[in-house]
Amino acid sequence: MKKPQTGDASLWQKTQYANLVRYEPSKAYFARIRIGGKLIRRCLKTKVLSVAKLRLGDLEKKEHQLAEHQVAAADGSMKVDDALATYWQRLEGDASIKPRTREYHQQRITALFKSWPELKRTEVRGVTKTDCLNWAARFGKNSSATAFNHTIGILRRILEVGVESGVRYDNPARFIKRLREKPKKPELPECDQFDGFVAEIENGGARDSRNCGALVRFLAYGGFRKTESANITWADCDFAKGKIVVRGDPVTGTKNSEIREVPMIPDMLQLLGRLRAERPDEAPEIPVMRVRECQKAMDRAAKVIGMHRITHHDLRHLFATRCIESGVDIPTVSRWLGHKDGGALAMKVYGHLRDQHSVEMAQKVTFSKARLDKAEGSSNPIPMSR
Repeated sequence: MKKPQTGDASLWQKTQYANLVRYEPSKAYFARIRIGGKLIRRCLKTKVLSVAKLRLGDLEKKEHQLAEHQVAAADGSMKVDDALATYWQRLEGDASIKPRTREYHQQRITALFKSWPELKRTEVRGVTKTDCLNWAARFGKNSSATAFNHTIGILRRILEVGVESGVRYDNPARFIKRLREKPKKPELPECDQFDGFVAEIENGGARDSRNCGALVRFLAYGGFRKTESANITWADCDFAKGKIVVRGDPVTGTKNSEIREVPMIPDMLQLLGRLRAERPDEAPEIPVMRVRECQKAMDRAAKVIGMHRITHHDLRHLFATRCIESGVDIPTVSRWLGHKDGGALAMKVYGHLRDQHSVEMAQKVTFSKARLDKAEGSSNPIPMSR
């Protein structure tokens, strides 16, 4: 949207509500409020009057709270609750943060104050190094390393607001040491076990049993995230070129906000061919998958056949594992998964598979002509050039 010309009054239309105006060129509603002598004009990101009215009320409340917190900081009497309000406003205003990330931050904030309830009403300058270390010792006993590290990171950023405001000199949370995060190795099914697992889902007897089985295969054969698979349509499946275009959610896109292409492995080609034959008249814009999730069906099937419980995301791990075990290099697998780090994350998670594959390949290398003659025609060893 083009930036509004704030100096031209003719472009702004008043409404029946105080502090609410509409910018005529775009028809978008704006808040126009004065707090502490400062005029604030901010887009409410809607053209619907009823929605704008609700957002205006929320904005006015936040701006008044922020003004109060700034006054408190100037007096040197900032409480942790005041610092939290400033931190959260920055988080909400950061367009680079995805909604799901913001939700996770909220979960960690809730966990922080649930485990340290008196912290909110404590003066920022009154929080000591000992307070932080004692809380960390308690909180770390019942938290995973990942949850612990994210929570102390948020505590540090909240207290840093006090440092920036000048109410204290240093950040006492910096003395808390992070825990070492050990990546969880998923218990993935072998090929025969996976076939039995999917067959049990498909024969579950529920209305969507076959659709659930198709989703499990789709995720495992393509390495998609659950949210991505829900938005793949027939138009995204290029049978001629043997690839699938992954666009993700129509609003938020894929996780990394980039469209990518995933090749159809033979199993995927067979699956999509069968589904297309069963539904030949479906329009190109119709999603390939008819269900978005099937965790209950997966849990039941795993229990019936006696295998470890797996999640939708574990099927993504299964895809990567099978690719690497089949000889596909990690940077290529990383690109298929949609990673943007050139394979660093995939190397960290699946590096042990690469090493195992490397050892197996090394057994085929020989300098001995006798061993070469003995194995010729069976294991196809790689002779060194003379």
